[in-house]
Amino acid sequence: MRYFMNYTYMVKCADGTLYTGWTNCVEKRLKAHNEGKAGAKYTRAKRPVELVYYEGYATKEEAMRREYAIKQLTRKEKLKLMEFWTETSAD
Repeated sequence: MRYFMNYTYMVKCADGTLYTGWTNCVEKRLKAHNEGKAGAKYTRAKRPVELVYYEGYATKEEAMRREYAIKQLTRKEKLKLMEFWTETSAD
């Protein structure tokens, strides 16, 4: 069994834009984004945000590499990734 301690995630902002980041606790990070306290500057003016995607990794470095890779994707590619995740996580 593999335990994940680091996550790459994507949130959809109230204005429809997407934000990608990494964290070691998805719930806390989502709460921080929505409260505007420790969330990213980008999301502070675009609240509320909704979690639309996440992946787990064993190390911080893996999560950060994946964050960078997702940030290089086009919006269309990010939406496909989000759609695939939504479909597979509903099972």
